[in-house]
Order: sequence, then C-alpha cells, then structure tokens
Amino acid sequence: MIRRRTLLAATGGAFLGGALATGTAHADATIAVNPGTSYGTWEGWGTSLAWWANVFGARDDFADLFFTTKSVTYNGTTLPGLGLNIARYNLGGCSWNTVNGESMAESPNIPAFKQIEGFWQDWNNEDPTSSAWKWTADATQRAMLQKATARGATTELFANSPMWWMCSNHNPSGAAAGGNNLQTWNYRQHASHLAATALYAKNNWGVNFATVDPFNEPASSWWTATGTQEGCHMDPAVQAAVLPYMRSELDKRGLSGIRISASDETNYDTARSTWSSFSSSTKALVNQVNVHGYQGSGGRRDLLYTDVVTTSGKKLWNSETGDGDGTGLTLASNLCYDFRWLHPTAWCYWQVMDPTAGWALIAYDANTLQPTTVQTKYYVMAQFSRHIRPGMRILDTGVSYAAAAYDASARRLVIVAANTSTSAQTFTFDLSRFTTVTGGSGGVVPRWNTVTTGGDQYRSYSNTTLSGKSVAVPFAGQSVQTLQVDGVVI
Repeated sequence: MIRRRTLLAATGGAFLGGALATGTAHADATIAVNPGTSYGTWEGWGTSLAWWANVFGARDDFADLFFTTKSVTYNGTTLPGLGLNIARYNLGGCSWNTVNGESMAESPNIPAFKQIEGFWQDWNNEDPTSSAWKWTADATQRAMLQKATARGATTELFANSPMWWMCSNHNPSGAAAGGNNLQTWNYRQHASHLAATALYAKNNWGVNFATVDPFNEPASSWWTATGTQEGCHMDPAVQAAVLPYMRSELDKRGLSGIRISASDETNYDTARSTWSSFSSSTKALVNQVNVHGYQGSGGRRDLLYTDVVTTSGKKLWNSETGDGDGTGLTLASNLCYDFRWLHPTAWCYWQVMDPTAGWALIAYDANTLQPTTVQTKYYVMAQFSRHIRPGMRILDTGVSYAAAAYDASARRLVIVAANTSTSAQTFTFDLSRFTTVTGGSGGVVPRWNTVTTGGDQYRSYSNTTLSGKSVAVPFAGQSVQTLQVDGVVI
C-alpha cells in the first residue's frame, strides 16, 4: 500500500533509546526464556485478502498454501503451508454505475486489480434486498474469503474507503489534498454498508466476521485523488463520530456479538495518538485495537502496549505489516521486535502475494496477473507461523531477536530466533527456569533453518540435543531458526 514509501523513513533510533542494541544479536549470546512472564494467548497469523485475492481468489492451491499446514505443490516445488488462520476481507468502495447522473471519480493511477467493487451502489435505497445493492460484486475476493473460512480461518471485515458516493469528491482514492473525504451526512451510511455486509455474509456466505473495522490508516494524509489504491483520510474526530454508528448498525441487525476493531493506523506512534484522543465512551466502543507495523524498527511499541492492554484492557493486534525485503530478514527482525515490545496476540502480513517481489511471499506479474517466484520471505514466515500456533502462551525471552511460545497440553516450548549479523554465531537457550526439560527421544530438539542469503529454506534438522536445561545452536549469518523443545513443564 502507499505506506511502503514511509517504512524506509522510520527512525530506529527513536525506539527505547538503547533497546535497539538488544535487537542485534551478539556473538555467542545466551537467551534465557522466562516462563514467569506471559504476554497472553496467541490468536494467530493472517493476511488481508484485498488485491491478491481479487486476482487469485478462485485457486484452491493458494488457499491451501496460505490457510493450511499441508504440503502443497506449486510450480513443481513442494511448499510447506503457512497455516494462517486469520483472513481480513476488504469491503470495496468502487462501482461503475451512474446514480442521478453522478458516477465514481477514478484516480488515473489506480490499477484495475486494486479497485474493489462494493455492494451498496445506489444511495437512493438502503434496503439490501433492493436493486441498489449488488451482491454478485467482488466475486473473486469473496471466493478466497469462503475458502479461508472453510479451512478454519477467523475473519475480519475492513474498508480502505467508503463507497465512492459517500466521499466528498466521489473518489475512493482520497480527497484532492488528502483531507477528510467522508461526507458528514454519510457517517452512518458507511457503518450501515459494513454492517449489512456482515449480516449478508452470515446468512449467505457461511462467513461470521469476528470483528469489523471501519477504517484503514485513517489519520494518514497520503490518501489523495491521484493515489494508487483506495483510501480515505478520517481524522480522529471523524473516527469518533463514526464508531457509535458502527455499534448501533451492527446491533440493530442482531450482530451484537461482532466486535469493533480500530483504527488500523499506519504505525505505532500514530496509533497511540489516535487512541489517546478518544474519550472514555469512544474507547468503550472499541474491543480490539489494530495497528499497522510500517514504522519498522522505530516507534514506541512498548507505550502502545501499555496504553491499550495494560491501561485500557483491550486486545492488541498487528493487523497489517509488510516490507520490501524479499529475503525475509527484515520481517523476522521486526516481528521479533513486536514479540518483545508490542506483545500483540495476532500478526498479519499485508499481501502474501504482490507484484513487487520484495513485498511478496509469492510474487505475480502486474501486467499478466500470473504468479511467479516464491521469495525466501515465504520460508521465513513459515518459521514462525507453522510453529507458534493459536492457543499457545507467549513468553518473554528478554531480547529483541527471539520469540518463545508454550503449549501446556503438549508440554512443548517453541523458540524462533533471528541472527541479523552477517557473522555466524552460536545462541545458547537457557531453560533453567522451567521445572522440567527433557526434549524428545534422547534429548533431541528438532529445529528448522532458513538462511536468508541463500541455502537452507525451512530445512529440518534432528541433530541438536539438550545439555541439561540448555541447548546451544549454531546460526549462520542472517539466518532464522525455529526450535521445538518437547517435555517441558513450567
């Protein structure tokens, strides 16, 4: 999305002063996993559907690759399914009809595959059973939504922009100068479109959205009439005006069980600013705070966690993130920062498929819309998503380059660590704070390895064993490894 250009401008030095130093692994480091500190129960991994699903939503192989842990053949290669279990459905703002002589204003720079067709196409009739609503729209993205649901995914409904006719300039890419573009008399209508879609999905698609978010990076000013995607600036005051309508529109349709998530701001610091601007009554409407991770290694993740989770008692998700590093090392590094400082209970990559290879897990050609290469980043994602599973308890590692999760029923500890240095190093994982640590048969600790500069791609090994309550593992430069330690009791 447009935030790609802002990620590179993130200032890592602004983050917790010396905390970045702990994020760079030093030679022969010892990492002590602390079972006494828990950061909640893991809910899962996900992706937004949107553009890639608008292109490839009919394909079962991609549904299996992303939303199961099966082994799937793609272009003659067997890939490990990523096991994502969260699918975020993008309610579109586009349609090409004419209403009372008016029609959508299109940005000259938005490609067709990023134009998502919405359902409420004629403002003259709010009845979703009328011809003003086109429920056959967006068939391909909807197909992937249903495939993900059939594979057990939790779903979230969000909107990059209101319908074009709700926008002041009728342009779902944004206002001319990037200002507020949702007409004041359409605050409720925007919420109504979302709520009606949630009800229709429940009754007709077999999809029960768990959460609905009416915004996407709303405080950002880069949503303009010449943009490359759908988007709409809504400052915090506008957001606060829309949220009560979101709740009431859901409730009056019998959807009181659907929770509201907000505000999907572009980075940690903006999310804090928006959240702090809300009154207590506005905060009470929000069940889950979604934030995007486009600040990279910068931003005060720790303060957002305090504001949202510790002080307000809300769930916190990193609901969208991405970067242009196809090796996956940046993904692993920033994800470990999130585990160390943000403590979300879910984490979603923006587009698992993308025309820009560095941003993709699997790339595709923007002109032919044909899938192409699997990026090393795909295998790095597998290191995390296939092993840290829903229901696990997230533990503290004390460092910003390793994450740990515990499955009490399986007595299994999972550790994922990234060596961001160019030099080979040995990490020793100190498990002395656990009551029992036996490992598998013969004390074996299975591990998986991806070298982001080339070589191992999620390759499994069974040649590592415990030494008492510790395990030492050699890491190649710029590599990511996952350890599975069985027989662990807290």
